[in-house]
Amino acid sequence: MGIFSSIKDAIFGSDEADTAAATKAASKAAPSGGSSGFGRADTKGDAISEVDLEAVLDAKDGADKLNWRTSIVDLMKLVGLDPSYENRKELAHELGDTDYSGKAEENIALHAHVMNKLAENGAKVPQSLR
Repeated sequence: MGIFSSIKDAIFGSDEADTAAATKAASKAAPSGGSSGFGRADTKGDAISEVDLEAVLDAKDGADKLNWRTSIVDLMKLVGLDPSYENRKELAHELGDTDYSGKAEENIALHAHVMNKLAENGAKVPQSLR
């Protein structure tokens, strides 16, 4: 499994139990009367809305202490991945950047690319995070 898949699984859940836990966390974050914002099909096969990226990540332990909204390093830490240069380079390669060298500008671009790919895969990602 690749680094991006690990990030995606941490947000979307890798199985039914993870999805149920994420749905519960997002429903607590949703305003009263609002939808939970999750995009997985429930056990009855009824489609529901997209996964609310902010709700899921804000519900994780330590989210309030990390700058995950702009930092690829903090995003990786939040989802339990090693944010080492080697792993960020592997992530960049997975997403098509074969010249990644770890510069600040590249990390910013990598974060935006991850957010865009998560949106393509069903996450509700605010424009401010892209």
